[in-house]
Amino acid sequence: MRTIRDLDTVELIIDAQELLDSIRGENRVIDAGTLRALQHSGNYVVGLFDDSEGAERMVGASIAFFGEPARRTMHSHITALLPAYRGRGWGRELKEHQRQWAFSREVGRITWTYDPLVARNAHFFLTVLGARVSGYSVNRYGIFGGGDAGDESDRLDVEWSLADIARPPASEAVVATIEIPSDVESMRVSDPAAAHEWRLRLRGEMEQLLGRGLRIAGFDTDRGYLFTE
Repeated sequence: MRTIRDLDTVELIIDAQELLDSIRGENRVIDAGTLRALQHSGNYVVGLFDDSEGAERMVGASIAFFGEPARRTMHSHITALLPAYRGRGWGRELKEHQRQWAFSREVGRITWTYDPLVARNAHFFLTVLGARVSGYSVNRYGIFGGGDAGDESDRLDVEWSLADIARPPASEAVVATIEIPSDVESMRVSDPAAAHEWRLRLRGEMEQLLGRGLRIAGFDTDRGYLFTE
């Protein structure tokens, strides 16, 4: 059994900070004080709890804050699960909870960024959730460790239109593809130089295809990013 609910006490906020620290390592992605301020001011600050062993345990968290009022958007800062709980569909439930929460507050779109080298996220965001890529940037956050393991932080911007989920492009519409490693996160541990080479290779190919006016329309686990005109 699992539940998703607001982190509305100091104790839960501290638990969430510790959970995120355990996932992201020594480079803290958000501190307890900021989490508390976001929660107190009405933003999306929730935890995912596993109740299956009779004692409740926080195994995931998701934080998002409101964007420009006129655009009716939220920006999802982080959604994370402990590694042992990935691959069970729980991450999708957490994002669906975020979607319904946003709908109930008349928010029509949720944005976030992610590392384009991480295949599991590309598949989840573009194929499973149906978000759309809206931009690409080089070294967005600088070199800060964390998920990038000390490499430069290139990012794709995505936009999740909550009432208009994107569909994979038709095969005949795909005019170019870019392959990425199946597990760059493990590569960053075993061979960081090779992971960095992938960063530079992907950057060059992205800039070339996007510079031609093509757009990223989806992701395939075998072919990688799918580009259309």
